[in-house]
Amino acid sequence: MAQKIQGTEDLYGGYMRSWQHMQDVARDLFGTYGFDMIETPAIEQVDTFVHGIGESTDVVRKEMFRVVSGALFENLLEAGTEKGLKPKQRMAMRPEGTAGVVRAAVENNFVPQGAAPAKLWYAEAMFRGERPQKGRLRQFHQVGVEWLGAADPAADAECIIMLMEFYKRLGFDPSKLRLSINSMGDAACRPAYREKVRQFIYDHKDEMCEDCLERADINPLRSFDCKNDHCREVMKSAPLVTDNLCDDCREHYEKVKKYLDEAGVAYVEDPTLVRGLDYYTRTVFEVEATDAGVGAIGGGGRYDGLMELEGGKPTPGIGFAVGFERIALALAAQGSTLETPEPECIYVAGTSAEEREAVFEATLALRNAGVRAEADYQGRSLKSQFKQADKLHARLCVVIGPDEVAAGEATLRDMDTHEQVQVPFESLADAVKARLA
Repeated sequence: MAQKIQGTEDLYGGYMRSWQHMQDVARDLFGTYGFDMIETPAIEQVDTFVHGIGESTDVVRKEMFRVVSGALFENLLEAGTEKGLKPKQRMAMRPEGTAGVVRAAVENNFVPQGAAPAKLWYAEAMFRGERPQKGRLRQFHQVGVEWLGAADPAADAECIIMLMEFYKRLGFDPSKLRLSINSMGDAACRPAYREKVRQFIYDHKDEMCEDCLERADINPLRSFDCKNDHCREVMKSAPLVTDNLCDDCREHYEKVKKYLDEAGVAYVEDPTLVRGLDYYTRTVFEVEATDAGVGAIGGGGRYDGLMELEGGKPTPGIGFAVGFERIALALAAQGSTLETPEPECIYVAGTSAEEREAVFEATLALRNAGVRAEADYQGRSLKSQFKQADKLHARLCVVIGPDEVAAGEATLRDMDTHEQVQVPFESLADAVKARLA
């Protein structure tokens, strides 16, 4: 029997309605902030992610799914290396959303010189080769935003404010959310800070894991995010970025906090927060649902150098991403859910095969009027059709028999009260919509 791959899920029924509801909330809220939806390819060139996410990250080194065609796979097996591949032949499944959106912005010139910022949001599947566990899947879904072309710290604050409002509209209790913020500096002050952290790791090399010793050479700041408990404990004594910010970064960070204070958004400053991807600069933030046991449920930050890394002109950017599966788990832990009620249905039943054409016409008329309608397609008895209507949670049942056909009307039956009224065929849709209202 064919089975789904471990670490993937089928979205259907109530679970699919939950994912659709999350997108609907995003569409309504983000639209008020001027964001338009975008969808980028699930497959990109490997360099798109390497440039932005960074070669030192676990995402690129261990988790990114590589993609090749069947013919190319045979060639790779024969050659034993991918060194001969052209960049366009080196492909990967999308592990996160920002790099692909920025690539699209560069390729399609979303932010020409002097133009207004591009404000985009997405709801897409992501792919990572992780060990499947609670809240970590190999195919998962994210809602995210990217704001390209705005350097103002007010943009940082508005992104965070919008994110916290998003959680509220999804059903979270704001008092049970923890927002952490930090500044990671920029090209002016971070290089000197990186050297301090690198030297700290070297000074404690006997206490650090092999991955952190490797990170010391590539990106020492990644050691703050190490999954090894002992490494994280050692890194608590490392130099802090907030003590090494240049004047511009410090001023930017202070303004972000000032805007958040004015908006009444509660936050905790965490000087060890670095996020997991290399493209971040200055403001970074992360949200955790306390006592939910699923870790971070979203986060983001500023990435002012990413457009250049993807081949574009210097363009500031900021954004965030929220994971659907973790949101669902966290809400369940807090006694809530994303699931919306099953849509109301009208069932059209016929007493025999002779009424099949009349049932077909009535069903079509209801659907043309925007009413969700179902009917029997298996030759069931009237009793069985009523049972099917109950399973579909139909509020009303339209019954059509020989008497109804002769009179040019249908029997409209309330499935809860069993009350019945006769309705002419030509006004059936209006009568049903009135009852539903």
